[in-house]
Amino acid sequence: MRGLITDLLSDGGIPVVGEAANGKEAIEVVKDVEPDVVTMDLEMPELNGIEAVERLMAERPTPVLMLSAYTDDDAEVTFEALDKGAVDFFAKPGGEVSMGVSRMGEQLVSTVQTVADADIDRSILDREDRRARRSRPPESSKQTAFEHPHTVVIGSSTGGPNAVERVLESLPSGDCRVLVVQHMPEAFTARFADRLDAASEYDITEATDGARIGPGEGLVAQGGRHLTVSNYRRGRLRVKLIEDDRGYTVQPAVDVTMASAAETIDDPLIGVILTGMGADGADGIRAIHTAGGRTIAQSEDTCVIYGMPKRAVETGHVDDIRDLDEVSAAIAEGNA
Repeated sequence: MRGLITDLLSDGGIPVVGEAANGKEAIEVVKDVEPDVVTMDLEMPELNGIEAVERLMAERPTPVLMLSAYTDDDAEVTFEALDKGAVDFFAKPGGEVSMGVSRMGEQLVSTVQTVADADIDRSILDREDRRARRSRPPESSKQTAFEHPHTVVIGSSTGGPNAVERVLESLPSGDCRVLVVQHMPEAFTARFADRLDAASEYDITEATDGARIGPGEGLVAQGGRHLTVSNYRRGRLRVKLIEDDRGYTVQPAVDVTMASAAETIDDPLIGVILTGMGADGADGIRAIHTAGGRTIAQSEDTCVIYGMPKRAVETGHVDDIRDLDEVSAAIAEGNA
């Protein structure tokens, strides 16, 4: 697998300056050659990927891309690696060693380039903030509830899982209908929904075709399918899943969900773009703003990757730019 990944990256114009057979060796190699980015497997002898990432963040902070198999167990461990400081993950098909990875060479090269551009200092600060929040006792009061329930569509990519969690854990309980579109493979979105459900006061699940939600409920777009709002009536919305990629390079795409929400929902609507690479969400933000909704983008200073928010802001259709910890407050201000 190391040889295959080395060949794929080298063919893609990314020089591989070192290799390691286990987590312990990886830490020493990183200290020695000081790479721009590290690809790290989850399962390794002597020191596994979780432990190695944690030590790297403490001893020689470097952007890390985790390599994860398409299994429920690996999905759980992958999110733990993100908690420890990894920037993103790449899901490899077929288990530990698979030539299927070779068919995903272009995607791997692109993902490595994205992770190399990540603001590692921002990622470390986010990790420390999460630890501090989890060590504090629960707040005795929440923000002021909405006068009228809103629909909130949140889009994100690289750095997004932790950013979305931070936004949802602070939202006023029971007042919004929430749709989350995170660029993530199919095997991981159900576990992501479980994490958001546990972190917030909302009832959040992975989207299924025809699912309905009302105030206090949320859906996470299923990996490999676009999520559209197909119907909205009496404060409840219904979604439809679309397997056709519709020409988009990512699936689910934020643009698809936001555009359908703007077209279907006639009550208060808020679009939010968080950290991530690329331009997905820019057209969706434009659609929501044009339909009279409120639009919010995460600030550059608090993004791990300031790509999606930047492109959204450049449309001229973003109403508010906020630091990550202020995004939930900005959503609540839609009540005014």
